[in-house]
This record gives sequence, C-alpha cells and structure tokens, in this order.
Amino acid sequence: MPHTKLRRLVTISVAVSLGATALAACGSSDDDDSEADSGPVSLTYWSWAPGMDKVADLWNKGPGKKDQITVTVKKQASGDTLVTKILTAHKAKKAPDLVQAEYQALPTLVSNDALADIADEANGVKDKFADGVWQQTTLGSDAVYAIPQDSGPMMFYYRQDLFKKYGLEVPGTWDQFAETARALKKKSPDTDLTTFSANDSGLFAGLAQQAGAKWWTTEGQKWKVGIDDAATRKVADFWGGLVEEGAIDNQPMYTPAWNKALNTGKQIAWVSAVWAPGTLTTAAPDTKGKWAMAPLPQWSQSDNVTGSWGGSSTAVTTDSKHKSAAAKFAAWLNTDPAALTALAKESGIYPAATTAQTSDAFTEPPAFFSNQKDFYTQAADIAKTTAPSAWGPNVNVAYTTFKDAFGSAAKNKSDFGAALKTMQDDTVADLKKQGFEVAE
Repeated sequence: MPHTKLRRLVTISVAVSLGATALAACGSSDDDDSEADSGPVSLTYWSWAPGMDKVADLWNKGPGKKDQITVTVKKQASGDTLVTKILTAHKAKKAPDLVQAEYQALPTLVSNDALADIADEANGVKDKFADGVWQQTTLGSDAVYAIPQDSGPMMFYYRQDLFKKYGLEVPGTWDQFAETARALKKKSPDTDLTTFSANDSGLFAGLAQQAGAKWWTTEGQKWKVGIDDAATRKVADFWGGLVEEGAIDNQPMYTPAWNKALNTGKQIAWVSAVWAPGTLTTAAPDTKGKWAMAPLPQWSQSDNVTGSWGGSSTAVTTDSKHKSAAAKFAAWLNTDPAALTALAKESGIYPAATTAQTSDAFTEPPAFFSNQKDFYTQAADIAKTTAPSAWGPNVNVAYTTFKDAFGSAAKNKSDFGAALKTMQDDTVADLKKQGFEVAE
C-alpha cells in the first residue's frame, strides 16, 4: 500500500485512548525539510533506554561532529506513558526530533501524523534487519516510519537440571510441550512446567504471531481486525485447555509467588524472549547456571518460526525541522558497529541489526546462562525466523481487554475462546468509536 494512502487511512477521525484528547491530523512535515541540514544542527531524542546518552556521545564526538549534528538525549518513561507524551507534544507542534517507539505503538503515532516517512533517508539499511522485524516499521506500506533498534525474539527457557531429574525431553512442538506438562504433573503433582499469565499482553501477542495471526490489516480504506482468527483461536484453545485440565499453572507472572516458584523449582520452564536472563537474575537468583534456552516449540515439526515479544525503534517526528539529520542519526544508531556495541554494553539491549547479534558484544553468554556458551549464537539463528506482525492504531485497547478477559478466564479456568471474542469485539467497537471504517 502506498504510504500516502496508508496515511489517509489512519488519519480519519483519530482519537487515542491513552488519556490524550482527540487529535486531528496536523499535516505531515515530510516536505518541510527545505531548511537544509547544513551548518550546526541540534537534535533532541526522547528515549527510555539506560545509557543512551553515552551512546549518543559517540555520535557527537565522531560522525555527528563531522556533520555538525549534535544529539541530546532526554530520558523518558516507556510504554503508553511515552506515547501519550509524544502525542501531547505533537498537538502543540513541539515533539522532539527523535523518539524511541515500541513497534506496536507505531500505528498509533502514524495515525496521528506524528512520525515522518524516512524511506528516502533510510535507503540501503533494510537488508541489515530480519524481514519480520523491518516489516514492523513500514506498516505494510512503501513508507519507512522508523529504524529498528532492538528486538525480542521468543524462546523456550527450562531448568536443565530438573528436566534431567524428571526425565523430560525439551519439546520441539506444542503437542510435545503439552505432553511434557502432563508427564511432569504425573511425576511431581506439585510442580508446574509453566504458567499461563494474562498480565503481559505481549506474550500472547507473540505466540499468536508465531502461529500466523495478523490482528490488524487493511481492506481498501478500512481496517480489518483479525484477533479472533483461526491462528489465534488455536493458541487460545491450546493454552486454555492446559489451564482447564490443570496441566499448567494459572497464576500471573512478575509476582512474589511467581518469583518463588521459579526460584524453588516449582515452575521449571518459561516461554519468554531473548531478554529473559535479566528477569530470571532478579526473579530466581538461586538458580543461576541451571537454566538453558532452546527454540520455541513449533506448531508443526517442519516449521521454523518464532514470535516477537518486545522491541523498539528509532523514529523521526513530523515536528522535526531537521528530518534528514535526524534520520541520519537514527540509521547510524542502529546500524553502525560501534553504536551497536555501545547499545549492547550501555543500554543492555539485544539489537535488531542481524550483524550485531553475532558481534564481539555477544560472544559471551549472559552471566546467568554461563553454562550455555552458545546462547547468543542460538539467539541470532532464532531471531532470523521472526514472523511478521500486524499492528493497528488501538493496540492499547486490545491489550487492556486481553488482561481483563483472559485474566478472568485464567483465574476461573473458563473458556479462553469467549475471552478472545471479547477482545475482538472491544477492539472493533473502539475503532468504530474513534471514527475508523472497519471491514466486517
């Protein structure tokens, strides 16, 4: 879809349900770069990643100094809080030059005309990223609304020692995963393979993505919501069935009880993403060196695909008076070897650029996984198999409904299919309320 058509589609009567007021399209500044980026240029970058100011200093003392482009990083909160702040600033035409934006937030920012199309400036960097990651920054159009920064390919984490103790094999398929959960219950009734948690919507979204779901697509000038599609129903029925029969736990993640279960071996596996070692370090400190990572189970033995849980990009706003300069920094930040090494060291991120995933910064495994020397080699191979995603302009509504509907279903061990329908219906209703045309 041409980017002009996409922008028309997503700027129809938009209101963002993040506590911000309804915003009308302010007109793109894509053609307002005539002020020329010659001479000293000062850019502002809103980012939540730790140490980003140190990474920007490399630019300011190197390529940026040569090009007379200086970048100042201003630390921000992440998630919906930052999206709301960006949109509020954009309404006053005072958004910063650059923003760190999660992939699922891009349609919301584009629908409010807050992000510039930098396709011309980003020419030549596409091949540095996995197709499934790059696609998230284009929204299926010929535009480029951001440069991928970090990614969250999903993986399977398991207690190596306890799998051996209970005589379990690492599951290669989801059917084997279910059988492993049941086998563990027979051998140790008080132990769970894992839990289904509804307090982080990104996990379920990534699992649906792996199964081939496309939650938001377009038909002509209309949005089409496919949350309750066959792929997602398969995922919901699978996990709902395991919860209902008691083969896995139904408690939420990130709670003291969940931490204790991981730390004491009452939960011996976790479906997560590449950033999981950091979480396990604080959640289960007594288990250091006892975990291992493997590819995510597949729906078919012949499949080789993973979902994505997390990740962000660097975008240029339509309020920037120096689009070319800002895009040049965004490309450098996320493709230059020195910048990528600094991002890994200072910000602790797993870079989206495929070459960086096998760089010197990732020759040693995470300290918590010192027993698995090939951790990052495996991670890089898995990252290449990331499935494409399909985000829409009201991801926040879908995510909120997921937490409520699936949280209740998990707690009560009730029908996950009904929860999925609620998620679909609420998302469609919100789009219509905002003034979008929705294909049935």
